[in-house]
Amino acid sequence: MNGLVKEGSIGEVLFKSHIITEHELRAALEAQKVSGCRVGEALVRMGVVTQEDIDWALANQLNIPYVRLKKENIDPAAVEKVPAQLARRHSLCPVVLIGSELSVAMADPLNKEAIEELARVSGCNVNISVGLIREIREMHEILYGPDVSHPELGFSSGQFSANVLAAVNADLTGAMLLNHLLLRVVQKKFSGVALQPLGDQVRVAARSGHKSIELGRLAMTHYPRLTERIRRLSGLPAEGEGAVSGVLKFLWQGKKIPFQALLMAGDGGEYVTLRLHTVAPQLTTMDDLGLTPRQRDDLTALAAARDGLVLFAGRSSEERSRLIDLFLDSCDHADRNVLLIGERLGRGKSRFPRLASVRCSCEDNAAIIGAAMEHDPDVLVIEDVTDFSTFVAASKAVMRGKLVVAGMSHANKGEVLKQLIYLIQKNYLIPTHVKGIVSSRCALLLCPDCKERYTPAPEELAALRLVPGERAYFRPAGCPTCDQTGYRGKKYLLDVIRFDKDLLEALEMIRDSDELVRYLRENGFRGIAEEGAELLERGEIAPGEYVASIIL
Repeated sequence: MNGLVKEGSIGEVLFKSHIITEHELRAALEAQKVSGCRVGEALVRMGVVTQEDIDWALANQLNIPYVRLKKENIDPAAVEKVPAQLARRHSLCPVVLIGSELSVAMADPLNKEAIEELARVSGCNVNISVGLIREIREMHEILYGPDVSHPELGFSSGQFSANVLAAVNADLTGAMLLNHLLLRVVQKKFSGVALQPLGDQVRVAARSGHKSIELGRLAMTHYPRLTERIRRLSGLPAEGEGAVSGVLKFLWQGKKIPFQALLMAGDGGEYVTLRLHTVAPQLTTMDDLGLTPRQRDDLTALAAARDGLVLFAGRSSEERSRLIDLFLDSCDHADRNVLLIGERLGRGKSRFPRLASVRCSCEDNAAIIGAAMEHDPDVLVIEDVTDFSTFVAASKAVMRGKLVVAGMSHANKGEVLKQLIYLIQKNYLIPTHVKGIVSSRCALLLCPDCKERYTPAPEELAALRLVPGERAYFRPAGCPTCDQTGYRGKKYLLDVIRFDKDLLEALEMIRDSDELVRYLRENGFRGIAEEGAELLERGEIAPGEYVASIIL
């Protein structure tokens, strides 16, 4: 790598283990220059590797044992040899003491300074193993108790006055810090603020357009209390795995300004994003989606289908499943046996029995569909049939005269059509069994009172993929009317494709998804792309929103 990183560094170890590419390593080094984090932390934040990948690579490449930490496996004699502050400062945990041999688990076994200091303080020969930083911190609390060396919250920043910092650090609950961060977002017209765990501290960064602005750093000591407070204010459970979101209200000048809180597990703590929240229209029926007359007619025809395949496409499983529920509410199931397969389905007005699905195995999901067929349902509603084996199982149900309503995680109609054409060519699907495809996108509408006109950069214009012309472009600004969000609300855009006789004939002759989309447009089809372009032309959405919500 021509001296790109030091010999024996974590970057070199991961590269030589073929876990990362040179391009990914260079990107991590650039991120390190910006944020000051370690290369391993940058790779984890970029989503290139997990902390377990790093630990595994270190353990294998350097011949260092990899251990999982449990209280019952910790030697009290070893704990006595390692001061609490040294353990916390270097993210290490004592494991066992045998004579003068002290074994410890470290998050960074390449930290020679920490090993030398530990040997000097303990008077022992130090043996190193690799441990998860999360488990090491848990052991700190169990073995040493709460960290009392930081009587303050531990927030440092050059963006706030000394008086504000003193007040923030005196409040160990994090309430004062949270209020000042949200206030800064509103006053400076940022789009949001992120709390980014970096191992031993948390980076606090605001978002303005496409730029990230660091507001300060927070010690990890009291960070769990801050995230617990955010969860409580957002109506979220105190604990939980996976990504979650909620809405908290910030009181400013007598108004409650909504912020969307998004949390997910990070390395050493929860990664949190708080952004100004724009409320989506309340959906109770399909008509709330703002349907055109043609879309309403096509959906009515699809709702009347007694057999065949109706697909709902979209990247968000939550939005896709919500759309399926609305569709089911519009159908007449008075004399029909309906079975749901999927965790997110069944939240509409109608109530149907639901079968458990298996996320870990596509073959198991196909087996569940096969087993469900033994109960002779009239309608089978499946959360996701994107993978091959699950789709084939659903197609078999259609061949037996059932109506299958199913979701697919493809982003647009072109990707769905491409998969359908492939399956038809392989004789896994009969063209006449396909009844329709429905997909939706949600776009943020600019506030008309504060949107500001601007000239996009050339690369931003290129991303729009539009025919060059004289257009006025606008971006969000923020005002009291829109609660400083810059947006007046959200609008749902739909693609509704009903496979009538003419389209089925075209599907038989045209075996290319791009050509089929072109055929639809030439025959008067209007959907997400067309309506999105009109919104951009009228200055109702920003170019960045058009790219993110319509094109990508």
